[in-house]
Order: sequence, then structure tokens, then C-alpha cells
Amino acid sequence: MDQYQSQDWLQSLHQFEHIIATSSESLQVESLIKLSHLSNRIPVSILVSTVPILVDLLDTSTTHSVLKASVYCLKCISCQGDGKLAVTIGQSRAIHRILCLLPQSELALQRVLLKCIRNIVAFDGPNRVNLVRIGGLKVVIDMLNSDTCPDDSLRRLLLDILSALALLREVRRSVFNLRAVGLLVEACKVGKMVSRARAGQAIGLLGLVKRARRELVNSGAIEALVDLLRNGDVSTRLVAGNALGVISSHVDYIRPVAEHGVIPLYAELLQEQEPLGKEIAEDVFCILAVTDDNAVAIVEHLVMIMRGNDNENVGAAADVVWDLSSYKHVLPVFHNFGVISLLVELLRTSDDSNVKEKICGAIGQLSYNNAERVVIADLGGISVLINMLEDDSEEVKDNAAQALVCLYEDPLLCDRMSGAPSHPVFLRVQERMVQTRAAELRLAESVRQMTVDELTWNPALG
Repeated sequence: MDQYQSQDWLQSLHQFEHIIATSSESLQVESLIKLSHLSNRIPVSILVSTVPILVDLLDTSTTHSVLKASVYCLKCISCQGDGKLAVTIGQSRAIHRILCLLPQSELALQRVLLKCIRNIVAFDGPNRVNLVRIGGLKVVIDMLNSDTCPDDSLRRLLLDILSALALLREVRRSVFNLRAVGLLVEACKVGKMVSRARAGQAIGLLGLVKRARRELVNSGAIEALVDLLRNGDVSTRLVAGNALGVISSHVDYIRPVAEHGVIPLYAELLQEQEPLGKEIAEDVFCILAVTDDNAVAIVEHLVMIMRGNDNENVGAAADVVWDLSSYKHVLPVFHNFGVISLLVELLRTSDDSNVKEKICGAIGQLSYNNAERVVIADLGGISVLINMLEDDSEEVKDNAAQALVCLYEDPLLCDRMSGAPSHPVFLRVQERMVQTRAAELRLAESVRQMTVDELTWNPALG
């Protein structure tokens, strides 16, 4: 903005101040509406200077039209400046005044007041704290619970505000104590996606509290979050996926979550470019896979992903297989879907270090089991693992060596190890595994001995 434009805007600001201070009601309203319409073009520094004037009108205006135009103008301005104007408005006394006006206003003015509050709390965390501190949460919940709130647009605005406030821990606690969990779930179901995502995030955080989790589920939280996971954008799906993971972490809700068809949705999340999505999907798959039916569906999707051509996705799926390799009830599922054969083939053909690292880790975990060791050996896995000892990646070499040590310890397979037992990497990992096992045995013995001492301790001996 050059000097001449700056002077023009300053002159316009002075003119606006003069009209508000001295002119008739009609000219004031006209000037306020013009300011509202131009708010997306006016420099932020000029808009900041208008805020005290507009807030004063909330206190001093004696006419409904000027009051409504002032609030509308604040609503428009609060969206500007990437949140800077919302902060400025929040630091004034506007929030308190708007909250006071809300209950006594007619429907049209209430709608404008709520839009203004929504914008102010959406852009700035301290504004949320301020609104809650002066009783705004109770006002919002009371209005939502009131029989006099039949207007859908008004209700959506209130739910928007609730979703923003619920990002505060004390608000989530109050929502639970006030038995308003159903309202938070409703906020996750309706309105704009950004507001629904905020509510979904709040549900995930509230779901960490065991007592609240059941009430969330009974209020329809699973359905609301699944809809976000299915229809939201990437960031929304991350929020919903994480929140559903929190709910499913309780054994009572593993089946209900899975029955809503989330496994294919998490398989899609596993293939997102966003690393956090892969982490969330992996964690949730590990939770859901504790039941047989879920394990079958999950492994089926993992096999499809590993048969694809995207190395990043193949590595992510192999990482989940690595996790599930320690689940005894999943091993028969692996056999049914030919998972071990696929792992060995991928290890033989892949040039991607991440894929090889994850697959060697999975094979290493599977090598702790007798039946799986035999399958790995019969598929030619030993020779492939021995080749991995020469890989450029230290992680690949270490994981391959761990698998080979487990295979070597099997009396039926030790003579098929070729020169692996004398390889430096093999020897290093073997020594580390021996030390780890010895430490675990000492710890177990220490715990056992401590228990015996406690049981036989005689207080009279001091």
C-alpha cells in the first residue's frame, strides 16, 4: 500500500468516525454497512482502529438498526487479518457486551450476535477462555437445551461455538458434568466441516476419560466420527480416525466400531501421504485386530496394499504385519492369505530400504514360532535373509540377523544357514540377543524373589 492509498484510508476512517459521532441514524447505518462490505479490502491497521468505535456503539446505541449494523460489522471484521482482528475484538469488551445482548434480542439480531461470537472464538484460543470465564458456555448450552431454540440456523451457530469452546479441557469437563455430551456429538454431525472436525477432536480428547466414553458412544459418537472419516478432507479424516481409535481402545467398543465399516477406511488412511495418517491407521489396526473377524478383514486389506506398486504404502502395510506377527490368533490368518510367501517374495525383489526393513522385522517376529520358521525356510527365506546381511541399511541388516538367529536356534534348520553364523552382523546381533534374554531372566528372577521375601518377611525381625 503506497503513501497516497494510506492517506485515503486514513481520511475515510476520520470520515467514518465523524459520521458515527454526529450524524443521523440512517447515515450511521449506511456507513456501518459500507464498512462491512469493504472489510475485506480495507487495510488491517485501519480496521483495528474501527473496533473501539464499533464496541462503543454496542453500549451507547439507542436504536435497534444501528445496534444490529454494528454487530454485523464486527462479525465481518472479525474474519479479516488471519485472525488478528478476532484477537483485537476479543481484547475489547465486545464479548461481554454481546453475551449480555444475546438473551434479550430478537431472532434476527441473535443470529448476527452468534455469528460474531462464532468468528471470534474460532480464530483465537484466548477468546474462548474469555467467553467461558464470563459464563458463555452456560448461555450456549442453555440456549441449545431451550424449547425456544427451534431455528436450525441458530442451533448450528450455537453448535459451532460449542465445538470451538470444547477444545478447552475445562469446557469438556463441564460438558460432561452438565450432561451435554449429546450436544457435542450433535456438533460433530451438523454444520460446516471445520466445525464438525473441531467437535470430533473434542470427542477424541473427552474419550480419553473412561467415564465419558460410554456416554459418547450412547450419544452416537461412533456414527458421527465414521461419517467424518468417510467424507471429510485429509485433516478431518486424521482427526476422526484418531478419535475413533481412542473410543475403540476400550474392549467393549472394538466390535461396534468395526461393525460400522471402518476397516476399509483405515486402509485408505494407511495409504495417505500424510505420515500421521499411517501412524493412526497402524495403531487402530492393532486394536481392532484383537478379534478374529477383524483380523481377517485387516489382513486382507494389508495383502492388497503389499501387492501394489507404491513402496511407501507397501512399507506401511508391512509395518502393520510386523505388529500383528506377535498376535497368536492372527498367525493362521497369515497362512490363509499367503502373507509369509508374499513377505519373502517382496524381500527378494524390493530395492526399497524401508520396505526391506519392515519385512525383515516382520519375518524376524514370525521366526519366534516353530510353524512359521518352517514355512520361511521352505520358501527360501533363509538365503534371502542372508543376502540382507550385506545391505547398505543398518536397520535392514540388524532385522535380518535377528530373524536368522531365531532360525539358527531351531535344530531342524541350523544346518541350512550356510555361512551366516560366522558373519559379523549375525554374531553381533546374536550376542545382543543373548544379553537381552539374560537381562530379562534376571529381572524375572528378581521379581519372583522379591515376592517370596515379601511373603516370608517377619516384622519382628525388623
